[in-house]
Amino acid sequence: MPDHATDGDLARAIAARDGAAADTAEAELYRRFAPRVRLYGLRHLRDEEAARDLAQEVLLVVIEKLRDGAVREPDRVASFILGTSRLLAAGRRRTERRRERLRDEHAAGGGVAALSEPPRPDLEDVEGCIERLNERERMVVVLTFYAEQTSEAVARTLSTTAGNVRVLRHRALDRLRKCLGTQETPR
Repeated sequence: MPDHATDGDLARAIAARDGAAADTAEAELYRRFAPRVRLYGLRHLRDEEAARDLAQEVLLVVIEKLRDGAVREPDRVASFILGTSRLLAAGRRRTERRRERLRDEHAAGGGVAALSEPPRPDLEDVEGCIERLNERERMVVVLTFYAEQTSEAVARTLSTTAGNVRVLRHRALDRLRKCLGTQETPR
C-alpha cells in the first residue's frame, strides 16, 4: 500500500483479506490512527498507560470489524475509529467510577457493597441485540447514538420524517431493552 492511499483504500484492502496487501494496510492504518486514539484516550482517561491500552484495543476492534466486513462505509473508517474510541473510553470511565465507588464504600466500613444498580450488559450482548433489529431500526440507533446525529439529520439520511425517526428509535430501544432483559432506559 503506498503512503498516498486513502483511509478508505486501507479499509477496503483489509476487508478484501488479500494476504500481504491486507497486512500492509493493517500496519498503515495502525500507524496513522494509533497516535490519534492515544491522544483521545489521554484527554479522556487522563492516564498514559490507559491511553496506550485504549489505542491498541480500539484498533484491534476496528481491524477485526474490517476483516469481518462489518464496516459499511469504508471511506468513513476515521469516523468509525472515533466512535469506537468514544464507546470504549466511556466504558473504561464507567468501570473506573464503579471501582472507585466500591473502594470508597469498602474503605468506609461498609464491607461488601450492595449493588445499587443492575449489572450492565457486556458489549457482545449489546451487539447481538442490535444485530437482531431490522435494518431501518438498526440504522436509526447507530446514527443517533453512534454518529450522534439529530432526528432531522437521520431523517434526511433515511429519506423519512423526523417524527418517523423518533418512532423507529422508540421501538428499537424498547426491543433492545427486552432483548437485554432490562426495563431501564439505556443511557
